Amino acid sequence: MEIDARGLSCPQPVIETKKVVDKKIPSLSVLVDNIAAKENVSRFAKAMKYDVVAHITDYGWKLELEKR
Repeated sequence: MEIDARGLSCPQPVIETKKVVDKKIPSLSVLVDNIAAKENVSRFAKAMKYDVVAHITDYGWKLELEKR
């Protein structure tokens, strides 16, 4: 599953991520285009027991979240 949170201001990227995490999805990707969203989504995912790997892209970052 992939969430496109580009262009969204915080806390919207975290809220969109939470909607998917609440469905017990074991892995997902989140596309973000600003450092605040990258840091906040990563912090939230780690708190929810997901491992996070961030890849730099042409538009910002692709965060790969995988449930521990």
